[in-house]
Parts: sequence; structure tokens; C-alpha cells
Amino acid sequence: MPTKNNTIVLSKEKVLQKINRLIHQIHENVFEEKEIVMAGIEGYGYVVAQRIAKELEAISKVKVILAKIVMDKDEPLAREIKLEGVTAEQYANKVVLVVDDVINSGKTVIYAVNHFLNKPLKRIQVVVLVDRDHTRYPIKADYVGMSISTTLQEHIRVSMEKGKEAIYLE
Repeated sequence: MPTKNNTIVLSKEKVLQKINRLIHQIHENVFEEKEIVMAGIEGYGYVVAQRIAKELEAISKVKVILAKIVMDKDEPLAREIKLEGVTAEQYANKVVLVVDDVINSGKTVIYAVNHFLNKPLKRIQVVVLVDRDHTRYPIKADYVGMSISTTLQEHIRVSMEKGKEAIYLE
């Protein structure tokens, strides 16, 4: 729920429009694939990945293998990054889409992408709902729902609870 210090950046309707646009952009680039891997970063990144995967399969013949990337977002090297729902053999030689809700410094995404580099891939791409334009790591999202320039002191909060989707600036 928004507090008096929150500004709604995107309402539920706008969030769903952005996700729908991401689905169609992804479809344009993977429609020739038989199977792709959509790996959402634990939390709302995984929720976004689930929604994209479901709708992508509904509008195309592409089979989507859904995976969850489990990691410590603050200290990615503190614990082993785990991948649930797919094995290395299943994602080898496939298109892999790493999905997160917000890209800020790029640290979480770069460590998540790195996890897939132990097998040959056809292509690896990054999907984010919000890009804050503050990357400190050499990572750029291939599919972006919305770019927003913020100060380093501001925070983007995403809510992906069904029926209460919104993006807030705090």
C-alpha cells in the first residue's frame, strides 16, 4: 500500500500494459525457437517471469521452461546461486532470458547471468520491468518495460501481487 512518501509511477493498468508489451517484444525475437528458458530472479523477478512465460506460451508455439534463480541479492558471492526448475543440460544451446523486476546497479543481474555461462548458449538476454539507469556493472537490459531516471537516494518499489500491481518511487 502506498504511504504519503510514495509516488505511484505506474498504476496496475500501466504495469500490465508494460508486461504485455514485453511479451510481444520477446515473441518477435524468439518466435522461431522451439524452446526457451525464462529464468526469473527470486522475488518479483520470478513473478514477472511467470506472467511472461504463461502469456508467451498462450500466443505462440514456443515452449517456455520456467526457472527460478535463488541468490543473495545483497551479497551474491556469500552463498551459492541456485537454479530451480531447469538443469544445465536443459538450458544448453538455448535462448535464455534472465528476468528481474528492477535493474539498479546491475550487480544482481550480472551475477545471475554469470550463472548460465558454464554451458554454451544460443543467446542470453535480460528482461526488466524497470531500468533505473544507475548501472555500475557492464550490463544492459535487452527488454525494458520502463526506464526511469532517479537519484541514488530514491528507491523503486514494485508490487506484483495479483490485482495490486504497481510501481512506486520512494
